[in-house]
Amino acid sequence: MGKQQVQQYLGQLDIRKSIVGLATGATAVYLLYKAVRAGMKCQLPLSTASPTCIARLAIERERHGRDSGELRRLLNSLERKQDEYSRSMILHSITRCVYLLEAEASACTAEDIMLVGSMLDDKDNSVKTQALNTLKAFSGFRKFRLKIQEHSIKVLELLSTIWDSELHMAGLRLLNSLPLPDFAHPQLRRVMPALIEILQSDYILAQVQALRLLSSLAQKNDLLYDILNCQVHSNFLNLFRATQPGSLLFEALVFAERLSEGRHTPHYRAVQWHYNERSLHEALFGDGSRLADRLLALVIHPEEEVQIQACKVIVSLQCPQGSAAQLSSCCKISPSYFNDGE
Repeated sequence: MGKQQVQQYLGQLDIRKSIVGLATGATAVYLLYKAVRAGMKCQLPLSTASPTCIARLAIERERHGRDSGELRRLLNSLERKQDEYSRSMILHSITRCVYLLEAEASACTAEDIMLVGSMLDDKDNSVKTQALNTLKAFSGFRKFRLKIQEHSIKVLELLSTIWDSELHMAGLRLLNSLPLPDFAHPQLRRVMPALIEILQSDYILAQVQALRLLSSLAQKNDLLYDILNCQVHSNFLNLFRATQPGSLLFEALVFAERLSEGRHTPHYRAVQWHYNERSLHEALFGDGSRLADRLLALVIHPEEEVQIQACKVIVSLQCPQGSAAQLSSCCKISPSYFNDGE
């Protein structure tokens, strides 16, 4: 084979390689195009409605005065069989709609509340949590509150049987948004140790919500002893350390004040109560309690509302039968006194 023929043969090979490469590249581009087009055509699940889209619907409704139908569409989709992730995301979108599409939310029915409440029995914790958030959103409407209250026993059961910080947060927020009915008191007694345990967890948002609920329950005569006799950890008073976040300290001090006031009421003092040695009562009010030391440190806390609340607890401990005027006087003097000394 001559030199010229070899060069021609090599040239033909190069052309074939180029053609094969071009064909391969074209095929890859075509497949990529099909994939992208398929992705564009594929609609996201109903549950992935973005906050921006829902906000836009709210603006459009305000402008044109007509319902978007989005909330009803989401509720209808919740009735159909969905996987856990889809149910969770649909509930998340319903919650946003309730907050942003007020007129559409107000038009919902008791059956819609029951549908959302049925999600509390779901086996997936994230679905339960989102259902609690949705019920909390609906609780902003007075017409739904009695129906939502019917789920209070179930919510308390979830708080006491599932150790999940997000679920605790959602459940406690819901309970704090509603007046708890008297029929829930027996269940409250059973779950009180769980509420105290949540209070001693490391999740500050749940701790704050637990304190708010317990402060409210401490004002119920038939629940006060159950709270005070709950067992607490040996380091419970760390809750009152000055290094804690101000929001947590404030709620802890309100709780302590409620307990201090409650134990000195004539109704409570009429009975000779007995507490176990590791009880909340002993940690706060027992002979070996160091609560007074914590309170004195908090009187000079940087946040004024913490200073004032610490003063209120001190007064409730020292003069439980004192008048409201005495209490007010003490709490007005203390912050200015310490500010002048700086």
